[in-house]
Amino acid sequence: MGWVANIVAGLVGSWLGESLLGTWGPVVAGMALIPSIIGAVIVVVIVSWILSRSHN
Repeated sequence: MGWVANIVAGLVGSWLGESLLGTWGPVVAGMALIPSIIGAVIVVVIVSWILSRSHN
């Protein structure tokens, strides 16, 4: 994936992580940091895995 796709996947994952896991932990710029990072990492890994499988 390109860097733009990674950023978009990270933002979507951040929103999803905060939506599913709640707003616990430190808050930076109005976003709960820990759930946002967890969600972003999970979504980026899943999207990268799906796209890598589609090219094989």
